[in-house]
Amino acid sequence: MTALLFIAMAGFGAQFVDGSLGMGYGVTSSTLLIALGFSPALASASVQMAKIGTAAVSGVAHHRFGNVDWSTVRRIAIPGAIGSFAGATFLSSISTAVARPVAGGLLFVLGAYVMVRFVRGRVVVRRGGRPGRRLLVPLGLTGGFVDATGGGGWGPVTTPALLADGRLDPRRVIGTVSTAEFLVALSATAGFLLGLGIAGLDLGIVAALLLGGAIAAPIAAAVVRHLNPRILGVVVGGAICLINARILLAAVDAAPLVWWVSYAILASAWLTALAVVIRARLRQPASVTSTDDAPVGSRS
Repeated sequence: MTALLFIAMAGFGAQFVDGSLGMGYGVTSSTLLIALGFSPALASASVQMAKIGTAAVSGVAHHRFGNVDWSTVRRIAIPGAIGSFAGATFLSSISTAVARPVAGGLLFVLGAYVMVRFVRGRVVVRRGGRPGRRLLVPLGLTGGFVDATGGGGWGPVTTPALLADGRLDPRRVIGTVSTAEFLVALSATAGFLLGLGIAGLDLGIVAALLLGGAIAAPIAAAVVRHLNPRILGVVVGGAICLINARILLAAVDAAPLVWWVSYAILASAWLTALAVVIRARLRQPASVTSTDDAPVGSRS
C-alpha cells in the first residue's frame, strides 16, 4: 500500500511537470518504475496505459482554458500514434538484458536534452499561421516511436520543435502536445498488449499512476500561466539524468570510483545549470520576457 501511495505521488508530480512544460510524464514515471526493478517494456506499457487517462483529463482541462489548437492536434496525433505502435512492438520484441541499458540511455539523453533546452532559453521568433504537415508528420512519427521505446519522449521531442517553429504561442504548444498524447498513448498500449499480453502488468501500479496524474492534470493546466519553465525544466531534466546514470553504470559494471566521479560530474553540471537559470531570472527586468523564459502560458 505504501509503495502504491508513493507511485501515485510520483504520478502526480510527473503529470504536474508534463502539464506545465509539455514534457516529462513518461520520462519521469518510466525512470521511477525501471529504478524499482521493472523491465523497460513493462515500465513503458504501465506508463502508456496510465497516460491514456491522464492525457484525456489533461486534454479536457487544456481545452477548457483555451490552450489547444485542434488543427495541429489532428495533424500530429495520427503519425504519433503510428510511431508509438511501432516503438511498442519493437521494445516488446527485445530481451530485458538488452532493453534496460537501451531504455536507460535513451531516458538519460532525454533528461539531458530537457535540461539543456531550458538552460539555453533562446528567444523564439513568432510567426503567423499554423504548423504544416511537412513538419508535423515526421515530428509525430519520431516522437511517438521514441515515446514508446523509452517509456517517454513525446513531449521532449515535439514540444521544443513546435516552440522553435514559432507558429503557436507557448501555452497552445503545451496544450496541443498534451492533448495529442492521448492517441499516442492509446496506440502504444495496443502495441504493448499485442506484444506482451497482460502477463506481468500490475494494474494497481497503473491505477496509482493514473490517479496521481488525473489529480494533477487540471491543476497544471490552470497554473501553467504562472510557472517559470526554465527552472522547472532544469530541475526535472537533471533529476532524470542522475537516476538513469545508475542504470548505465550498472550495465557496464563500472568500478566504485567511476560511480563517484560520474555522479560528482553530473551533480555539478546540474547545480551549475540551475544556478544559471535562477541568476538569469533574478537579473531579468520585470518588463522583459522571452518565449522560453516567460511563464509558459503567457500570451505573446
